[in-house]
Amino acid sequence: MVESWSSFDTVESNFRPLVVIELAKDTKEETIEWLTKRIVDKKADGGAQLLIKPLVMENGVENIYLVGASHLRLLLGAETVGLVKECSDNSMRAFTYSSRKTFKHFADDNHDFLTMAECQYIIKHELENLRAKNEKMIPGYPQAKLYPGKSIVRRLLTSGILVQIFPLHDREELKKLSHSWYGRVKVGYQPLDDIRCYFGETIALYFGFLEYFTFALIPMAVIGIPYYVFAWEDYDKYVMFATFNLLWSTVILEVWKRICAILTYRWGTLLMKRQFEEPRPGFHGVLGINPVTGREEPVYSSIKRQLRIYLVSLPFVCLCLYFSLYVMMIYFDLEQWALDYHNENESNFSSLMLYVPSIIYAVVIEIMNRIYRYAAEFLTSWENHRLESSYQNHLILKVLVFNFLNCFASLFYIAFVLFDMKLLRQSLATLLITSQILNQFAESLLPYWLQKRYNRRMKKGVCSKKTDTDLSLAEQVNMEKEMGTYLGTFDDYLELFLQFGYVSLFSCVYPLAAVFAVLNNITEIYSDALKMCRVYKRPFAEPTANIGVWQLAFETMSVISVVTNCILIGMSPQVDALFPDSKMDLVLTVALVEHLLLAIKFIMAFVIPDKPRDIQTKLAKLEFESLEALKQQVRVFQMQLHFLLIHH
Repeated sequence: MVESWSSFDTVESNFRPLVVIELAKDTKEETIEWLTKRIVDKKADGGAQLLIKPLVMENGVENIYLVGASHLRLLLGAETVGLVKECSDNSMRAFTYSSRKTFKHFADDNHDFLTMAECQYIIKHELENLRAKNEKMIPGYPQAKLYPGKSIVRRLLTSGILVQIFPLHDREELKKLSHSWYGRVKVGYQPLDDIRCYFGETIALYFGFLEYFTFALIPMAVIGIPYYVFAWEDYDKYVMFATFNLLWSTVILEVWKRICAILTYRWGTLLMKRQFEEPRPGFHGVLGINPVTGREEPVYSSIKRQLRIYLVSLPFVCLCLYFSLYVMMIYFDLEQWALDYHNENESNFSSLMLYVPSIIYAVVIEIMNRIYRYAAEFLTSWENHRLESSYQNHLILKVLVFNFLNCFASLFYIAFVLFDMKLLRQSLATLLITSQILNQFAESLLPYWLQKRYNRRMKKGVCSKKTDTDLSLAEQVNMEKEMGTYLGTFDDYLELFLQFGYVSLFSCVYPLAAVFAVLNNITEIYSDALKMCRVYKRPFAEPTANIGVWQLAFETMSVISVVTNCILIGMSPQVDALFPDSKMDLVLTVALVEHLLLAIKFIMAFVIPDKPRDIQTKLAKLEFESLEALKQQVRVFQMQLHFLLIHH
């Protein structure tokens, strides 16, 4: 049973700052008073019932506020957001305040029952659910219109009144996590549970997938090394490697689903109920009535959105794909020029020149990918999707299609049009290694260097002997608010997706691809950990039960890899020699084998359960108990109703 909010006093003298709100410097006083009042007001009055204090800097107040909550308020919020915690009987159940004593490690004086990340997630949820009541506008800003049910925080963000909202780092905990995570070079697993407690499930799951994918690449790397060491240049021997590749790409994704289920069950997110999605902050339209909620909110015609997608976005994407192919043909002209130059001179310099076109093309690919990403974000935002999930799905589709063509079109052309396996090996090696170096530099090394420069400037006024844990709260907030904002795991998963493509599509031609991928991922784990702990502001925790649409993207890539590897096997001299008279028989045989392997792949996906048997049993048991509890409630209600009717 959900407790009544009015029956609790959630005021607490021991204020613990968890979240920072930064308002624009010229924000009007009446706006600040109205916002702070709404934050501290009781839930029954439409407030968030949180604690808020201004942060006084050395040069005065800079419209920065610290938000916290009492222990009781956080417990009630945990029930509201549906957090799942471990019970004393080792089962996982949705937390309720009324049954709090049944949960493991719970005590009224144990303020560590909820992790800091969970507390910050609860505060974020409550702030985002602050809704306008009868206000028609934000006080002091007549142009910033409001309507009943509109999210106040989202309106403040889109109006530029609210600059940013972010969770504070816990310097002591961060220091411990940094030491166990990347502070020393070691062979072992990452502290995923600690990462989850500090950064939340979404980020912990990304690092779990990165670690798992790195270990999954090791068999490919071990088998690939002999191929390269013994210089099997005749390409006859890659039939066995390609066959192993087919099984490997299927099995690792199916096994990951099981590992993902184990992790998310332990963290409680596998059982969390999906919440009703609110309109995304950038969504706009004419004020209307939502037929589901009955609330007033912007309404935008789906026909207009479809017209924007098919008449503007789709032609633009096609134009970008054409431009990518045009750049690819320029690359082949450069390759031909380098080859002619080498044939004429045959020197060490001319041998090095053979790699220059591929290196230039790899750099151009990275530049084009990043420019296109900005264009795709602008277009997807302009399409005006109502829900964040719809926005993300359309953005991911645009980016994946372009990145796939941009990164792999040249390899497909070399393999299946030019039939030049030597050039394919050279191009694959150059593209893979160059892209890995550029990504490491752009995503981790450069931001870390820039942040370190800024921190050095910030600490000039602070005693040089102070460590991060010795900084005052004002100094910490001032330093963290200038840090870059972590934009999510999109780019990290995209990098792994492209790497998976390089390894699974053509690695039988260049067996060392998996070796370089393993080496890159080992450094990636450390550089990404450094990035999360030292470069960016702490992101809000986001509960998740899986890696989302990326699972489908990786599975689609594995299907394509079956087709490409079958064709590569069919092109090998070994197989070609089996059909000396009829090439049509060869084509039909390759097509038949490809269909059989795809069938085996889908059968394996069906046979291997997504969840281990013990977790399936626990989930079924919880569902049964929930149904029994619901039946019991219905029986009690019927008995009470029957009793009232008799006495009436």
